[in-house]
Amino acid sequence: MIELTGQIERITYTSEETGYTIAKLKVQGQWDLVTIVGNILSPTPGEILTLKGEWVRHAKYGEQFKVQSYQTAVPATVYGIRKYLGSGLIKGLGPKMAERIVKKFGKRTLDVIEHQTQRLQEIEGIGKKRIALIQQAWQDQKKIREVMLFLQSHGVSTGYATKIYQTYRNRSIAIVQQNPFRLCMDISGIGFKIADRIAQQIGFAKNSELRAEAGIIYVLTNLSDEGHIFYPYTLLIEACQQVLDIDIEIIQTALGKLFQAGRIVVEDLNEHPDYFEPNHKAVYLKKHHICETGIVNRIQMILQVPQGTKPIDVAKEIKRVQKQLAIQPADNQVVAIKTALQSKVSIITGGPGTGKTTIIQAILKIMQRHRLRVMLAAPTGRAAKRMQEATGHEAKTIHRLLDFSMQNGGFQKNETAPLNCDALIIDEASMIDTYLMFHLLKAVPLPAIVILVGDVNQLPSVGPGQVLRDIINSGQIPVVSLAEIFRQAKTSAIITNAHRINQGEFPIIDPTAQKDAKTDFYFIEQEDPERVLGTILELVSNRIPRRFGFEAINEIQVLTPMHKGVVGAENLNVALQKTLNPGDKIITRGNLNFKPNDKVMQIKNNYDKLVFNGDIGRIQSINSEDKTVSISFDHRKIQYDFADLNEIVLAYAISVHKSQGSEYPAVVIPVLTQHYILLQRNLIYTAVTRGKYLVVVVGTKKALHIGINNSKTKKRYTYLQQRLKAI
Repeated sequence: MIELTGQIERITYTSEETGYTIAKLKVQGQWDLVTIVGNILSPTPGEILTLKGEWVRHAKYGEQFKVQSYQTAVPATVYGIRKYLGSGLIKGLGPKMAERIVKKFGKRTLDVIEHQTQRLQEIEGIGKKRIALIQQAWQDQKKIREVMLFLQSHGVSTGYATKIYQTYRNRSIAIVQQNPFRLCMDISGIGFKIADRIAQQIGFAKNSELRAEAGIIYVLTNLSDEGHIFYPYTLLIEACQQVLDIDIEIIQTALGKLFQAGRIVVEDLNEHPDYFEPNHKAVYLKKHHICETGIVNRIQMILQVPQGTKPIDVAKEIKRVQKQLAIQPADNQVVAIKTALQSKVSIITGGPGTGKTTIIQAILKIMQRHRLRVMLAAPTGRAAKRMQEATGHEAKTIHRLLDFSMQNGGFQKNETAPLNCDALIIDEASMIDTYLMFHLLKAVPLPAIVILVGDVNQLPSVGPGQVLRDIINSGQIPVVSLAEIFRQAKTSAIITNAHRINQGEFPIIDPTAQKDAKTDFYFIEQEDPERVLGTILELVSNRIPRRFGFEAINEIQVLTPMHKGVVGAENLNVALQKTLNPGDKIITRGNLNFKPNDKVMQIKNNYDKLVFNGDIGRIQSINSEDKTVSISFDHRKIQYDFADLNEIVLAYAISVHKSQGSEYPAVVIPVLTQHYILLQRNLIYTAVTRGKYLVVVVGTKKALHIGINNSKTKKRYTYLQQRLKAI
């Protein structure tokens, strides 16, 4: 083993995830810089490294020093200190400020920062606030490097190491040594597999109780990500065995301990033996059981309390609102208005162009005339904005409506602090998962009217459950289904074809209308995936903006059934970014490159930032000195630290699932037979109904036929329907 000591001159490449680094090292006594390669944590120009390793010869790049292990030291020369501080190591210190500090203090600079920080006030531009930032960052950096060195030796990336330190601070190493499985419970982004790898390297036995318990929670959490509220006991045992590779008895014992600790609920459902497989036990994460049973209890309580306002003469009011809005409501629309006004809880469901918005407007006008306090809300910011524009009445996201605050422990509106309303109208209700519906109903005053509006034929919620469908199927709540397409909507091929797809019929594709631009629905036949990719790039960057005037990044959205593959979201995003945003200022996180002006999407709920799964924004700026990225979501600028960018992905192309509740001026949808696993009628229907003015499908008729003919939806294990039937 050869030992080499030198100063990092520049970094050619480093991976935040793995620590793999290629750098140039200035070694005393050697004229040329030495190329070093290996896993080095957060390498910083100017840093002194003592390396152990061996010389190797790369076929293309020549002689390199392959690092096996290393130790770090702070630089001692003025040049090294200047390079070290100006590298972005400390927030608030960039190259220019580093130059001024080193010019003042020379070789004593790092000692001043360590022991005499207040002396930095002698430098122009540094005040008490910046000194506090520098002091904190310097101490954090020392601790972070200590934690990183420990964790990297156990297979943890630098990005995760930073999060571990931010969560546990000085207790990081002790906690990881005692119970590494805490990481997957406490820290966003660290899953069971990473914690398991750390545990095994530390020396935890494969069949340890801690591992089995953490593995069960991991499996149940993954199953909830697939939409399940519970999972059958026997099937859960099988799923846990596949992940943990341990005996059934250990899993059963761990299940018992989790049950005793109150982290899971095991419920016997033998009264419904045909509902699922033998051994009729349902295993819930505790929070899911609370939410599912809580929805039932709240609906029952709301139904039992009489309406808190005087009865309305519905027939008279419908005539009045008909004149006011200058509309002639169809029979079913009249039924929907009557049902909503005369029921404590009701559901209005229907596809595009069936008059749901008109019904909301009519109900709102009638309620306002009777001085009822009405609140409007929707699951996403975009859906709430559309609702407000259509009605002229304030509409909020459900989170805003419920006054969510992470600092104050979650939703501030609940049964003890209810909403101040006589009626609550919720749009896009098919998107509401079990967790959100529970908290919404908790905040509803018991005398109030609740009206849920949505399209039950769309994909179910991204979160667990299928709440709207289960409530409808229970038969306990009045439901009005709208099927008639109104005259104005009939002129839209998007709406006509969406209804045909929903009924299992192939969309009308008129080549003449397409050629003469008399339609808003286009189909481009193309079978080869690479050619489909090329067609999409040409459509988004050139043909659609030139012919229809839509702006490529903001107004055209590519929706794809899959994440992987040539026309999956990941590859499409790389190609679209290169075409639409070719700038060269890049930061790399994992396998993603981000640039200013990029279109991005949040992929998990962040309650601190009030940005939620599926929200789309634009990168405004990247500050390499502060290691922050500013992203605009609906005109709100949100700051992200580099370490938080695992919550963000590119969004030039997104999955159809992530598009729920949104509407785009133009959508482009690849549909190929390679997507057959995910091709379902409700997926095609949801994708098509996202387009407001233009839909372009690129692919094959065979693939479209496969999707439209597949009306089977993936089973979600929920028990809400059965619980509601029992009230």
